[in-house]
Amino acid sequence: MEKTGRPMRRGDLVEVRGPGEILATLDEEGTLDRMAFMPEMAAHCGRRFLVDRRAERVCDTVHYSGSRRPAGTVYLADLRCDGAAHDGCQAECRYFWKEAWLRHVAPGQADAGPADPREVELLVARCARGLRRTIEVEGRSEVRWRCQATDLPQATAHVKLWDPRGYLRELTSGNVSFGHFLKVTARAAVQEPMRKLGLVPEIHLAGTRTAPVIDPPLGLQPGEWVQVRSKEEIAATLSPQGRNKGLWFDREMMPYCGGTYRVRRRVSRFINDQDGKMIELKNDCVTLDGVICSGDLSLRRWFCGRAIFPYWRESWLRRVDRGGTPGTHPQAR
Repeated sequence: MEKTGRPMRRGDLVEVRGPGEILATLDEEGTLDRMAFMPEMAAHCGRRFLVDRRAERVCDTVHYSGSRRPAGTVYLADLRCDGAAHDGCQAECRYFWKEAWLRHVAPGQADAGPADPREVELLVARCARGLRRTIEVEGRSEVRWRCQATDLPQATAHVKLWDPRGYLRELTSGNVSFGHFLKVTARAAVQEPMRKLGLVPEIHLAGTRTAPVIDPPLGLQPGEWVQVRSKEEIAATLSPQGRNKGLWFDREMMPYCGGTYRVRRRVSRFINDQDGKMIELKNDCVTLDGVICSGDLSLRRWFCGRAIFPYWRESWLRRVDRGGTPGTHPQAR
């Protein structure tokens, strides 16, 4: 029997509704409360997953306004976009799932069976509307893409930095343990006033490189093991502005220094959240298995659950034997 009336929370078993049911919730633009149901999500219709956490505090990667909150939205397991309908975008963003697209199920309850292919086709067609558009920029045509990440500001409400309700929801929703809650809120209470006073540098890791240098490529491939170099070694590859060929080194990446991880994939293209433009990377860039932005160290973005994969330059890594000790998720420091 389907459970109703209770918000979904971490650990709940849920089933993605059928394509016909989801289609009935969407407007002509393929959105619910301005949150898009993306074509890549249709493949999960009828399948069951555990709720990983509620999307209570979400970092704004469009306007960098701090944290935002989509109403009635959760993350399922570690489901991520494969970019199939977005020209092969490799950002691997986590999906936002509206509760209206899901149903509670009990262990052992009979499943809904496979989705009707015709309904899936109709759902995908609705979601594909407006996915891609062409605009004129300085006399030339450029393609712009739309997805949940690019639409985030319009599909969410701003969460005030000092509103305690935003933090308490992380605890009461079951997103985090009490100990984790205390650790991160204590850090925020200390560092946010320091940020306002200018005592926390805007540059996450200022570098010492003042002239262009060609770093020897490693040619890393998925499945290879690497060790993240020390903070000092990485600083030597960065400009005083904290960048390497335009890519900055984020404070969320620092706890991984010294750890050993497996290469997840090489990244050559991703959609820019700010303007929907497909960015083609000209220099080496990889992501690492299990290495994500935790949301535990980010000023104004505390507790974000998007678990974005940071991009790593090969010069920040060294290849190691498979026998190296694998790294683990860092504990917030």
